[in-house]
Amino acid sequence: MKRFALLAIALTFAPAAHADLTHKIQSSVQLQVGGATTTANRIGSTFSISGSGVDTTDGTTANTISTGAITSGVYAPGTIAATQDNPGSAFSFSQSYTQADAVPTSAAATGAVQNFGSLQSTASGTAGTLAGTISSAGAMTVTAGGANTLGIGQFVTELSID
Repeated sequence: MKRFALLAIALTFAPAAHADLTHKIQSSVQLQVGGATTTANRIGSTFSISGSGVDTTDGTTANTISTGAITSGVYAPGTIAATQDNPGSAFSFSQSYTQADAVPTSAAATGAVQNFGSLQSTASGTAGTLAGTISSAGAMTVTAGGANTLGIGQFVTELSID
């Protein structure tokens, strides 16, 4: 009985438990319609020539690889002729050329694209049926839209006890 009395006294003077309970609910819908974009990259000139057992000429000077010329930022190699050093002997000769895009003389107007060899273009988005709703109960509905659109629904719940 003494033990019970001591327990009753101890519980009488014990501090009350204090705990804060926090519950957060967050719903969000994000809708996005993309704009038109175009990326253009100018391609530069490349020229290579290699060989063994041959002599080269541009038609005017022996053993000349190329006199070439640059016009509007584009390199144009001269005509190259190769002749064997020793007719009937083994030889190799190769030549390659990639023509550059011309350097534009003015900036492109809005909606216009320069005549470059590397282009990427995306049309502007159309909302169409793009929609998003959140009910008072937190239920979300996201309806797909047209091309180049994005719809995201997010539901977050957080419970903390302090």
